[in-house]
Amino acid sequence: MQYLVYSSLALIPLGILYFFSLIGSFFLYYIARYRRKIVRDNLTKAFPDLPLSEIKNIEKDFYKHLCRVAVEIIKATRLPKSEFSNRVKIRNPELVQEISENYTRSVIVLTIHQGNWEWMLHGTTLGMGIPIDPVYKPLRNKAADDLAYIIRSRFGARPLKVVDSTRDVIKRRKEFRLFAMVAEQAPSKGARSIWLPFFNREVPFYLGGEVLAKMTNFAVVFAQCHRTKVGYYEIEFFEIARPPYKKSSNFITKEYVRLSENAILSDPSSWLWSNRRWKKVNLQ
Repeated sequence: MQYLVYSSLALIPLGILYFFSLIGSFFLYYIARYRRKIVRDNLTKAFPDLPLSEIKNIEKDFYKHLCRVAVEIIKATRLPKSEFSNRVKIRNPELVQEISENYTRSVIVLTIHQGNWEWMLHGTTLGMGIPIDPVYKPLRNKAADDLAYIIRSRFGARPLKVVDSTRDVIKRRKEFRLFAMVAEQAPSKGARSIWLPFFNREVPFYLGGEVLAKMTNFAVVFAQCHRTKVGYYEIEFFEIARPPYKKSSNFITKEYVRLSENAILSDPSSWLWSNRRWKKVNLQ
């Protein structure tokens, strides 16, 4: 039912959906005040030297971007391949080709919730014509989780639950594919993690991508989704590491955090500030 509703809304032209997104951002920011306290707290922690006026400007731009991404995800249920190819460009696909040894060895792609992470999946799948397995943490709402799965698998991507990902990688380790992982969330209790400085505070990061890379000897890249203008994005890859790896080093995770911070600084309003980014902090 939820998919049918979103699929029906996706029939509305994107320009009109963007108009509705502006109304939605006004409502969320000024009336509902959706997670305003969380967003303000995150921004002031990340940019302690910025005056309040600039913090507010980033806030307002963030809510506009959040609502645009929401309607873009709705539109993703029906947007044709030609539109994705036109709206999502890949700046340097040759890096993936080179680091994967001409598409013979799988690559782990680490990214963050910046730009439009759902369109980034479709744009890469269609633009490079290679299989992608996005690793995801299931949403608590089953209907929303089912919808996300349908959208992500629309063009042949094969979403993997994080609890099943390691077993699946080992089972199909000889097949070429990209494993896409968003690793900036606060780790759940018991998950393997490391404390690293991130925007002026030490916070824990998942070690899942690093553990997987060392287990498989797959190369690792970082993917940044640049917003070039409303409704248009550019994906850029950055090399993080390639084997052989030092078992005792956490270089992969540290480099991921560094590249993540640089990406956010390049366009602060396009990151997902509405999540509790610093709910676990090392105060020592």
